[in-house]
Amino acid sequence: MKKVTTETVSWNESVSETNHSMVTEFIFLGLSNSQELQIFLFVFFLVFYAGIVFGNLLIVITVACDSHLHSPMYFLLANLSLIDLCLSSVTAPKMTADFFSKCKVISFKGCLAQIFLLHFFGGSELVILIAMAFDRYVAICKPLRYTTIMCSNVCVGIIAAAWGTGFLHSVSQLAFAVKLPFCGPNEVDSFYCDLPRVIKLACTNTYRLDIMVIANSGVLTVCSFVLLIISYAVILVTIQHLPSEKSSKALSTLTTHITVVLLFFGPCIFIYAWPFPTKSLDKFLAVFYSVVTPLLNPIIYTLRNKDMKTAMKRLRKWNMNSRTKP
Repeated sequence: MKKVTTETVSWNESVSETNHSMVTEFIFLGLSNSQELQIFLFVFFLVFYAGIVFGNLLIVITVACDSHLHSPMYFLLANLSLIDLCLSSVTAPKMTADFFSKCKVISFKGCLAQIFLLHFFGGSELVILIAMAFDRYVAICKPLRYTTIMCSNVCVGIIAAAWGTGFLHSVSQLAFAVKLPFCGPNEVDSFYCDLPRVIKLACTNTYRLDIMVIANSGVLTVCSFVLLIISYAVILVTIQHLPSEKSSKALSTLTTHITVVLLFFGPCIFIYAWPFPTKSLDKFLAVFYSVVTPLLNPIIYTLRNKDMKTAMKRLRKWNMNSRTKP
């Protein structure tokens, strides 16, 4: 009897292990099942992604080539544009190609890679935005010490801290998913893999994991957002005591930064910290976060920044002159 019981337990464990390793790929349900709408969405997102690549690369190249922009603020802006480009590239090309696929499939390893890269670049961008707020705080509230505080070593250290924080955050997120048992459902109701959606497909009780995701990504996002709002409030109070000419320029720069912060943190808070998620809203916010925001950032910074527009004109003039030379 013991032998039969042992064999039965062994067989059950074997079946369990087989079931847990059954899911080797995930299927995206996408944004729509309508063929006509998918053609429209394909053109829409293709144009958006082309704009993201062009706009963000233009900012990176302009900052790198124009010596007038070799300052801490523009150094951080160039890194923000680079991260925006990378963040969008994790999801947008795959999503665009899938509009013409009947079965929108991604491998298990590919899904984990998307989760890792999304949180890697997202965590890095979060630190960059905090650094940009600190840069404006020092420039406006402590102008005499600005060059001392925001020296080149500090700027490089900030960028290293941003990439390091992104890496640690993404590793902590991936640790939640990599050992989960996936034995049955494999349809992700989205156009990319992200932790809140993927863990719902696991063959186990995911209540604790949901709480851990909220505690990790949600609390980090909300706390960072509150810190930024307080920082910008302090800067706004300081601006009121400046001469009108300086205050108007500082307010224009600050408005740009606050707009970008709201565009980044708004969707993140609803995706990772909101306790009552809805599928339609989640999809809309996911599109906004991964495609719309990376396009709006370069538009906002170029349209509202005179120095950036002037530098782009110089770059275009230099490019035209170099072409006309024999």
